[in-house]
Amino acid sequence: MAGTPVVEAKALYEAGRYAEAEAKARAVARSRPRDDEYAAVALNIAALATGAQGRHAEALATYDEALPAFSRIFGADHWLTLKLRSDRAQQMTSLGQYTECEAECAAVAEAAGRGTGPEMPFLAAAARNGLVFALNAQGRHQEAEALAREALAAHRVRDRASVVLRLGLARSLNGQARHEEALTEAQGAEKLYRALPDDQRNPDTGAVELAFANALLGLRRAPDARRKASAAHDACLASFGPDHSRTVEARTLLERIDGTRP
Repeated sequence: MAGTPVVEAKALYEAGRYAEAEAKARAVARSRPRDDEYAAVALNIAALATGAQGRHAEALATYDEALPAFSRIFGADHWLTLKLRSDRAQQMTSLGQYTECEAECAAVAEAAGRGTGPEMPFLAAAARNGLVFALNAQGRHQEAEALAREALAAHRVRDRASVVLRLGLARSLNGQARHEEALTEAQGAEKLYRALPDDQRNPDTGAVELAFANALLGLRRAPDARRKASAAHDACLASFGPDHSRTVEARTLLERIDGTRP
């Protein structure tokens, strides 16, 4: 991206400055021809930044605008197009469209598995993470656990994909009331998360603390769970705003903890 029209928007997004990134990316998209590749990439950055601000329906609409351009410019099976589809599908979970997310992530994971190139293993892992989340959201925790373990076995790199897959595994274990195992997975995810560069940690702000909080609550350690849930909520509110799905999840968990206290 160095020296391209989207370099500033990308840098702002990676720095967690989502409103600025969105504004810059949309300005780039408006300034260029409709089928220009940088206009398409700018729309992708705008969609990411919009979703990060909790405006999930707008983010999905922006992905819908960008996807035909990506397919025309890069090709339907190009890793950039597949990544856009994976990112788009994961916005669906924030809108409660779990079956749609499940179908799309499964399709992307399959396409990435057939593909070649260094980006495909990470892309397959990212799509499987979305699928794990969608399965958990539908209460299909055993299926989610099996898929998360399979994906982790296939993806041995200590990167962001490994972090989110372990968090998905923790979520599936919490859903099965296997809270000690979930706590162990949250601890492993935290270790991996802290080793990542700052720009790779920003999108998952608060996610590790939420995994801890749910496991601790299941173990009847309500004060510890509340501390983790409060930390998750504060971090998500500062990074993403009040309407982001993770901020809402943390707030809901806090209310649940407070409602169960004597």
